[in-house]
Amino acid sequence: MEKTFKTLEEQIHILQSKGLVIPDEEYAKEILLRENYFFLSGYRHLFLESSTNRVFFQGTTFNELYSLFYFDRHIRNIIFKNLLIIENNIKSIMAYELSQKYGIREEQYLNPKNFVRESDRKKQVNDLIKKLKRQIRINGGQHQATQHYIDHYGYIPLWIVVKILSFGIVGEFFSILKSEDQRNVADFFHVQSDHLLIWLPILANYRNLCAHEDVLFEHKTQRTIPNTRFHHELGISKMDGEYVYGKGDLFALVIILKNMLRADDFYLMMESLDYEINLLSSKLKTIPVNKVLDRMGFPENYKEIVRL
Repeated sequence: MEKTFKTLEEQIHILQSKGLVIPDEEYAKEILLRENYFFLSGYRHLFLESSTNRVFFQGTTFNELYSLFYFDRHIRNIIFKNLLIIENNIKSIMAYELSQKYGIREEQYLNPKNFVRESDRKKQVNDLIKKLKRQIRINGGQHQATQHYIDHYGYIPLWIVVKILSFGIVGEFFSILKSEDQRNVADFFHVQSDHLLIWLPILANYRNLCAHEDVLFEHKTQRTIPNTRFHHELGISKMDGEYVYGKGDLFALVIILKNMLRADDFYLMMESLDYEINLLSSKLKTIPVNKVLDRMGFPENYKEIVRL
């Protein structure tokens, strides 16, 4: 069936017909116009009686629905800020390690001999080098720092190039490094390089989600993270031998950030998240905040990860 345009009044009527209580229709119209009915209704699932009986729990208000939307926006901003810190750290460390070892000119640090040498990965290495060179060629003249090096030196060193690389490409770049170079980067964070290989695509996925204002709190990743001591020490329960929280959910991202952020940055992030969770709890009436935490993958004792 083809979708048709709905006026604000019609959007209000649809929500009311599904049992949503809207005490102030003018306020609701303003929010719907500002935020988009489609995006706001993407947060309705936790307030519905079931997946088949798609009506709101009795007494659910528009303010509760908007509060969850607003909560997600705020935690998305908190997460995004810290992902940008990690992105910059990874770029800086990789640029330092590779420039020190291989040189500062493009033909030096992008020499195919610097990367994994297995014959079955030769195409992957060559394709990524081409992709990196294309990014340098296309984006090099669009940034003041890169243009400065082109104009004055005729080349762009890697510590400047990383500025114009996406987080996703940086993760791919890390994946083709020799094992010893991967270890050197991972050692800075005191983590295993094979864990970092798994974490980087997850970090890039969340970074893009935050940048495009997609739903964050209940996002699930395709890849899961390996078990960590935090799963065990927090006493996270298991189902069929797998931890039910902290594997492919938002808490898994928190675990990654626990490993990679400086301790004071992680503490401030968790303080900010805890504030938003408590604020949301005060605004929810028809569902408990634990229902939201469950979708986030946060165990009830999530705060304890700060001291572990």
